[in-house]
Order: sequence, then C-alpha cells, then structure tokens
Amino acid sequence: MKESPETQKLEKILRSTKISAFGFMGTDPRSLSEIISSDLTDIRELGITIAKIVSRMKEITAKAEPALGSSIKIDNKLDVRIDEAKGRIICPWPHPASFPIRITYVENPQTGEKIQWTDLNIHLIEEHNFFEGKGSPYRIEPKELAKIIF
Repeated sequence: MKESPETQKLEKILRSTKISAFGFMGTDPRSLSEIISSDLTDIRELGITIAKIVSRMKEITAKAEPALGSSIKIDNKLDVRIDEAKGRIICPWPHPASFPIRITYVENPQTGEKIQWTDLNIHLIEEHNFFEGKGSPYRIEPKELAKIIF
C-alpha cells in the first residue's frame, strides 16, 4: 500500500532522528503502518485493548514513582523501579507533546520476566498505537508486555 507523503515524512523521522539516538523504527524493514497493524493484531488476539494496556502501564508507573530510584513491590507480584534523568523528550509525531526522560523497569521475580518502558512509550502506544520497530532499544512486544503486567 502506498503511504501518504505525510506518513513517508514521519517514517523518515522515526528511522533516523535527533530525538532518539537509535531511532524509533530500529532495524525493522516494515513500514510504519505494517508495524502498527501487526501489533494491533497481536493485541486483538490477546483479547485486550490499547486503553487497558496503557491504563495498567500508567498505574504501575504511578505506584512506583514515590520510590524513584529504588525498587518497590507492586500488587505483591511485580518489582518496579523508576530511573529519571534531567530533561524531556518530545514525541516524533507532528504535535506538541514532551515527556520526562524516565524509564520504568518491571520484573516478575517468580518468572524472571522483565520489561521496561518510558513515559514517551506510553504516549506512543496510547496516541499512535506504536510500540516502536523491532531492533529499537525501546521496542515493546505487546504480547510480552501483557504477559508481564497483567
């Protein structure tokens, strides 16, 4: 499918950008629309919604925020730590949105499964259905995310 000029421009920004040293598409050869479509299919197969995923990510981050820099147990199941750096990062989509440079690390100690996300990841998922491309250091696999946080 032929992408619109706006989508082509956005994809170029996502592949190589000053916003993120590694870009948001990683090494993924698929188009932006193919990545989003594939991730949405995975989510539908799980029987959950973007809204439910984002709500849970925000809940976990909010519960861990008071312990910034230290690990905290959440829901008697997850070990969570938030690290924060100075500054903000902007959304690569053409709208005004910026977020603290903060990473939430989540581990289920019973299974050893781990995942991490940034505040920007939450926004990208919530507003753009974008989990980033494969090979991106901040790519979130939807099935892996759901397995760990629910």
